[in-house]
Amino acid sequence: MNELAGSQHVIEFIYLIASALFILSLKWMSSPATARHGIWAGEIGMVLAIAGTLLHHGIVDYKWIAVGLVLGSGIGIPLGMVQMTAVPQRTALSHAFGALCVTLVGTAEFYLQSPNISPFMMVVLSMEVILGSLTFTGSLMAAGKLQEILPQRPITYKGQNLVNLTFLAISVGIAGYLVANPAATHLFPLMVFIPLIFGVLMIIPIGGADMPTVISLLNSYAGLSAAAMGFVLNNKLLIIAGALDGSSGFILSVIMSKAMNRSFSNVLFGAFGQVQATAAAAGEQKTARSATAEEAASILSAANKVVIVPGYGMAVAQAQHHVVAMQQVAHGVQ
Repeated sequence: MNELAGSQHVIEFIYLIASALFILSLKWMSSPATARHGIWAGEIGMVLAIAGTLLHHGIVDYKWIAVGLVLGSGIGIPLGMVQMTAVPQRTALSHAFGALCVTLVGTAEFYLQSPNISPFMMVVLSMEVILGSLTFTGSLMAAGKLQEILPQRPITYKGQNLVNLTFLAISVGIAGYLVANPAATHLFPLMVFIPLIFGVLMIIPIGGADMPTVISLLNSYAGLSAAAMGFVLNNKLLIIAGALDGSSGFILSVIMSKAMNRSFSNVLFGAFGQVQATAAAAGEQKTARSATAEEAASILSAANKVVIVPGYGMAVAQAQHHVVAMQQVAHGVQ
């Protein structure tokens, strides 16, 4: 008994260090000067988190865990070997895998504990499964749009927000019924399946240019679902890491929306308010100017100062080399 208690103390200590490293990782990654330290802190924290989990006394057989580690590494290493311009869709796939894991764990825990589930536990379990399901399909859709496997243009139709919110309301209603009556196990698959549809419908009205912001928002959903899973599994590290992921992802989404001059409600709900914005723009007539490459060169040569702001679009178009060449020509460098 004393040995078991000592092992638990070791695990809690490892989790404490991992949690601190996760917090420091977010702090350091907020500045380019310390970003490398932040990445290292996050990686070491994750290694410690895995090590602490493997020390858990509830594990009776490491065979399937070893199989999972080998398979996961075999899939993760090739997926990580992508160009920098493909990092957003690679990140979306990571969110999809994480959300699928959360959903499967939540499903297993429900059927293991049902019908003896407390109302609080059923609430967090429902939150875990709903957020995990919609994040899974939503992330796959976002990755598909960024990879141009799916059409990047927004797909909209009349009353789409009403349809989307109706699907979400139905799944939340089922969750509420299960909180009051957890023995109704036949309703649980619906609570998993409906958010899967909602995840698809949530992403299709959003254009490819807004996908990086959407991925950040999906990151927030994945973090919140992981935090809920932490309550279900009674794992403090999952709660802390999920809360950090959820809050930082949401804040980053808001910042990116402002930086890209996008309405956050459009990103959150998918083309919400698009009709009103179009109508307002129709009442204000503006002159659009276009220029050939020669005319653009003349404008640049006549300018006293030119500011070039690099971004995701420039990286995808591989235009940075041409910008450097143009700058060298401007300064007479051959």
